[in-house]
Amino acid sequence: MGIFTKYFLPNEYVQSIYTIKPEHLKEKNIKAIITDLDNTLVGWDVKDPTDEVRKWFEEMKENGITVTIVSNNNEDRVQTFSSTLNIDYIFKAKKPRGSAFRKATSLMQVNKSEVVVIGDQMLTDVFGGNRNGLYTIMVVPVKKTDGFITKFNRLIERRFLNYFKRKGYINWEE
Repeated sequence: MGIFTKYFLPNEYVQSIYTIKPEHLKEKNIKAIITDLDNTLVGWDVKDPTDEVRKWFEEMKENGITVTIVSNNNEDRVQTFSSTLNIDYIFKAKKPRGSAFRKATSLMQVNKSEVVVIGDQMLTDVFGGNRNGLYTIMVVPVKKTDGFITKFNRLIERRFLNYFKRKGYINWEE
């Protein structure tokens, strides 16, 4: 596997956050989650956590897994969503740059080997997590619609996904 695969291939690819179970994470010695917000937890246009999202966060908390939202979105968007869950967040994260990933890891007081990054974008979440030596799980986007920059990223991402499928590195259907 080359540099391309090292940085852009997620460790896992799943249908949604709901397929990520605390037992599975604990088997990998994961104690903390850095998760994206838009199109990972809810659609980019959904203001508040759904009951299902709340239940997932509670399940992680009950199992001793800390979650921090790291989003490239603005403070109002990320703070409004995160405050009702009573969790830490980082807004305008500038992913895939590493500072937000390091800050979140430090906030949660864990080693990077104990952190998983969960997100729907290969060019921000997976690339940023992999570059920083973190375990990465990519989810299928919650919504099919995106903002302009994300639409561009998805075009590139689609080529990467097709390449990984052809090479047999991943095996999934959207």
